[in-house]
Amino acid sequence: MTSFSTKAEGIGGQIKRRYTDFVVEEIRPDGRVCEANRFVEGGTHESEKMAVPERPEGVDQLHFDLEKINKDTNWVIKQLSRYLQCSRKRIGYAGMKDKRAVTCQRISVFEPDVKRVENFWSRGIQLSNASWEKNRLDLGMLKANRFVVKVRDIDLGEKKIKEMVETCFAEMEENGIANFFGEQRFGGIRQITHLVGRHFVKDEFEEGVMLYLTHAVDGEEEEIKAARKRLAETNDFAEATKLFPIKFRYERAMIHHLCKFPKDFVGAFGMLPKQLRYLFTHAYQSYLFNNVIEKRLEQGIGLKKVEGDILIDGFPTAPLLGFESKFASGKPGEIEKSVLEEEGIELRQFKVKKMAEISSKGARKSLVLRPEKMKLVGIEDDEFFPGRKACTISFELSKGNYATTVLREIMKVA
Repeated sequence: MTSFSTKAEGIGGQIKRRYTDFVVEEIRPDGRVCEANRFVEGGTHESEKMAVPERPEGVDQLHFDLEKINKDTNWVIKQLSRYLQCSRKRIGYAGMKDKRAVTCQRISVFEPDVKRVENFWSRGIQLSNASWEKNRLDLGMLKANRFVVKVRDIDLGEKKIKEMVETCFAEMEENGIANFFGEQRFGGIRQITHLVGRHFVKDEFEEGVMLYLTHAVDGEEEEIKAARKRLAETNDFAEATKLFPIKFRYERAMIHHLCKFPKDFVGAFGMLPKQLRYLFTHAYQSYLFNNVIEKRLEQGIGLKKVEGDILIDGFPTAPLLGFESKFASGKPGEIEKSVLEEEGIELRQFKVKKMAEISSKGARKSLVLRPEKMKLVGIEDDEFFPGRKACTISFELSKGNYATTVLREIMKVA
C-alpha cells in the first residue's frame, strides 16, 4: 500500500510499543461490547474465577467473554480444548483477534465440564460473563470491533496533534478511506502469507511449503532465522527437526511429516489446523484486492462509483477473486482483469484440486471503509520517548476491516 485517501498531514509515530497500547473489543450482533477489564491500562490485573450459571434444560452452548494479552486466538483455543478435555471442534468464536494486543471476544463451548471451566486459569487469559445459549458461535457472528489505540513517539506539540487528528477524522467521516486489508492479513513480521497462497493457487505446493519454512527476515529470533536458512541450504528435514525451536509448532509439524514423506508437500501443508490453511489463499485474495484499489487510485478513478462498477448497497466494490468471480465492466473491469493478468493467474485456479478446503468461489468487498465513533481520547507525554507525545484514539469498524488501515491514514506512515 502506497496511496493515502486523506489529505490531512500525518502525525507520524508508532503503534504497539506495549501490548496495552492496542485494545480490541468485539461488539456482538445485539450491540453489546465484550469489554476488556483485566489487562488494559488501569485494569484489575487480578485473576478472577468465572461463575457459570445453572444450565437451562435443552440448552447446550456455554458462551463467555475471553480476554487475552499477547496471545494468538488459535493458541488460546488449543489451550482451552486441552484443559477442558474436549475437541477443538466444540469451541466456536466469531473472529480472529490480534496477538500483540489486549483483546476481548465472545467464545462458545458445546456441553463443557462446568467445574473445569470455572477452575480454568492461564497466564494472560481471563474468562468472564458466562451465559447458556442455544446456538454456537461461528466466524462472522459479530457486528463490529471497537479499537482503543495509543500512538507513541510523536514529534509534535499537543495543539498540532489535536488539529491534525481531528482534520483527518473529518475527512474520513465525509468521504471514507480506501478499504485496504491491513498488514496483519499478510502474516506478521515475515509478510509472506499471500506469497505462500499464490504458490498454492498455482498448484506449487512444494514451493509454497518451502517458502513458509525457510523465509527468514530481520526481526525474527536468531535461532529460528538460522534454522530457516540452514533448511533452505540443505533441504535436510531430519536436521531441521533438531534446529527448529519447539515453540514453532506449525513448522515442526510440517517438517516431521516431510521426514516420513519427503515429497508429500500437500500432506505437509495439511498438518496445519484447518482454520489456518484457508488463510493463505484468503491472504492472496486480499493482496489482489489491495492491488485493484491501488490501480484505481493511480488511474484517477478513486473510490467513487463510476460506470461499470458492481455496487453493493449503493457502494462500489472490488473483487475478492475466486473461481466464480464476475468482473465489473468498463474501466473498473479492465483494472480487475489487469491485476489478475499481471499475476499470471486464471480464475479457475482458485479451485485448488489437491486441497479443496483452501479453494475460494470469490466475493465482492466495498472499496470504501467508514470508521464510526472516532474519538481523540487524550494526548500525553510519552514515558518511553522523552520529549515526544503519545495520543490515544478510539473508533469502531464493521467486521472484516482493519484498524491499521485507519491508523496509517492518521499517521501517514506507509
